[in-house]
Amino acid sequence: MIQNNANPVAEIVTVNRSQIEHRATWMGLIYDEMVKAGIDAEPIIRRAIKRCGVIHGNNFRKQCADPSSCVDFKDAFLGDENKVGPQSFHMSDINADAGNVTVDFHYCALVSAWQKLGFSDETCALLCDMAMDGDRGIAEAMGLTLDLGDTIAKGCQACKLHFHK
Repeated sequence: MIQNNANPVAEIVTVNRSQIEHRATWMGLIYDEMVKAGIDAEPIIRRAIKRCGVIHGNNFRKQCADPSSCVDFKDAFLGDENKVGPQSFHMSDINADAGNVTVDFHYCALVSAWQKLGFSDETCALLCDMAMDGDRGIAEAMGLTLDLGDTIAKGCQACKLHFHK
């Protein structure tokens, strides 16, 4: 069973979470309508989300003084724990060294949106994995690999991301 409880945050973070939920609502409803129409939605959605991730990854790459540096990537992608993005996903344990970036997410607005739509835990886990193709695309554009460990959508306490060379 998915446990995804929002922590108290500043108003700007709440607004950002609402925007993320809106994006996830679109994704979930498009997936649902494609499935209802008899279309194999998963590979199409995965390709589109990965393309989006590659676009974002290329933009992060441009922000890095040294695009081969995982520390520079972490700064471009996540910043520090006080920025809106990390607060929106209640991130912790943000670490980077020469070849690795690790971060834990303790809340997911996307999962929240899918739960509000009434999707099963199994569908939430599938939508989550498809959404993570965006992060996989970011990793690819940066010349990295993303290992996704635990996820909130699979009932874990946190999503554990590991970008590495």
